[in-house]
Amino acid sequence: MNMATTIPAMFLEVCDRFEGRHDKVAYSRKIEGEWRNVTHDELRHDVECFTLGLLHLGIVPGERVGIVSENRIEWAAADFAITTMGAVDVPIFPTLTAQQAAYIFRDCEATCVIVSNKLQLGKILKVWDEIPSLRLVIVMNDDVEASDRILRFRDVIATGSSIASAPERRTKFRTMAERVRPDDLLTLIYTSGTTGNPKGVMLTHHNLMSNIAGALDIVEITETDVFLSYLPMCHSYERMTGYYLAFAVGTSTYIAESIETVAENMREVRPTVMTSVPRLFERIKMRVEGAMAREKPLKQKIFAWAKQVGYRYIDGDHALTTKLQYRLADKLVFSKIRERTGGRLRFFVSGGAALSVEVGRFFHIVGLTILEGYGLTETSPCLCFNREGEEELGTVGKPLPNVEIKIAADGEIMAKGPNIMRGYWRDEQSTRESIEPDGWLHTGDVGHFNERGHLVITDRKKHILVSSGGKNIAPQPIEAVLTASPLIDQALLIGDAREFCTALLVPDKEAVEAWSKTQGLTFGSWTDLVRSQELYTAVQKDLNQLQRDLSKYERVRRFRLLDTPFTVENGLMTPTLKVKRKAVIAAFAEQINEMYQETA
Repeated sequence: MNMATTIPAMFLEVCDRFEGRHDKVAYSRKIEGEWRNVTHDELRHDVECFTLGLLHLGIVPGERVGIVSENRIEWAAADFAITTMGAVDVPIFPTLTAQQAAYIFRDCEATCVIVSNKLQLGKILKVWDEIPSLRLVIVMNDDVEASDRILRFRDVIATGSSIASAPERRTKFRTMAERVRPDDLLTLIYTSGTTGNPKGVMLTHHNLMSNIAGALDIVEITETDVFLSYLPMCHSYERMTGYYLAFAVGTSTYIAESIETVAENMREVRPTVMTSVPRLFERIKMRVEGAMAREKPLKQKIFAWAKQVGYRYIDGDHALTTKLQYRLADKLVFSKIRERTGGRLRFFVSGGAALSVEVGRFFHIVGLTILEGYGLTETSPCLCFNREGEEELGTVGKPLPNVEIKIAADGEIMAKGPNIMRGYWRDEQSTRESIEPDGWLHTGDVGHFNERGHLVITDRKKHILVSSGGKNIAPQPIEAVLTASPLIDQALLIGDAREFCTALLVPDKEAVEAWSKTQGLTFGSWTDLVRSQELYTAVQKDLNQLQRDLSKYERVRRFRLLDTPFTVENGLMTPTLKVKRKAVIAAFAEQINEMYQETA
């Protein structure tokens, strides 16, 4: 397909292509129990009107406009309108606190913020005085009282509709879209970061459009595909893949109600392609295995046999007997698991964090393809991707055709290409530290290419632990080993400047409660169960088995089981579900010190 060079041009091209197609779904969202579809004509009407409404309100090209909302059709309409008129949108996670939102919107000098509901409006009202540039807030929901400074989304659309007739509106909108240049600033995406204040990543239209083009060179997606979107559109990963790329191709995108309803929504929508983070795959695997643990012994034996056959088959045993057994295992077990995703999924796209090889192998035997990729907000974001049919677990695939990757002398992954950010917003020092004069970006990740040219990520450069004995320890691979225990949901390795490694482990509540019933154990509370000697012994037994292939200095000698998970809400995870290592270590400093004192 001929790719447009800006987001507004892409929007117009797609809307023109599907003009008059009342049978074609652009977006769909479930409201009050029913999926409500929006065609490209309906979407274009709202985007055109909202754009003219913003202009009438005094928003001008170059100004920054914030978006604070869960995924919904209005999010897309707002984004397309802001970017078409030449303004710069600044989307943030709706889970951020009022003070975090105030920092970002003060830093970028936002003049207008678009929010989804009363909750998000309340956050902005709380900190409005801390954002001197802010003039206006627009609310997507209608259940708010409008004023001079607080407007309803639908009222802004109505204003835009009244300004000009449909033909005049169409002409004005197209003229604005044509004025936008590829090198114009499209968006500021503030990196959540695991420490310190977030930085605004400046991405241009050319950055995003080149990344879309590079991805479409290696992955086949067509207008007949159906996407289910649950990752936040404000994050660079979903912004490029599940939002812009999906729209550019002309897919139909269904917006999941929430992360909690994804399983149900998959069965309803029956998607063909879905973007996700490894967390979802881990949960699916745990729930399948947890459900089987509660079945009768015969079903458990059939499940265990099916897995054994499946692993033998994908490991290269294609003897006639194995093939026949695998077909039977698929009919009895694997096909039923696939049905839980809707039954027509072509592949998942995984990004945002490392996918466990064990989890990947489980999905492989089930017959569900996961294509893992790699990138950063600063790279728009995709750098590497596993091609369909060439996927290799434990790697993030090969670089996109229009991206260069090299490994520095210290093992750091360096990237170069048209998708590299312009820099950090008003932070020249950080920009210089990140981007070399010749255009190479420091990713901060450590890795290497294997013999097949696939990139292998070993860890974050800044996360490498150095033991008191001088050993370099990459925590992520070890944490993946620890969470391979069905009883463990989250793990954080400790060992920097220490003689040996310890770990903080968060049990999987559903799996542990099921395990306790099989053991005939009863406890008064979740905390009592977590602190029980029985669970500690069971976890220790798992770790003894799982750590056999680790070097002696990498093995966890002591661990603590925590009754509190790492979450966004308690400040121990970023909105992109990455554990804030320093925050966790600070929060559980007492338990960590106890482990080393006990062993000493």
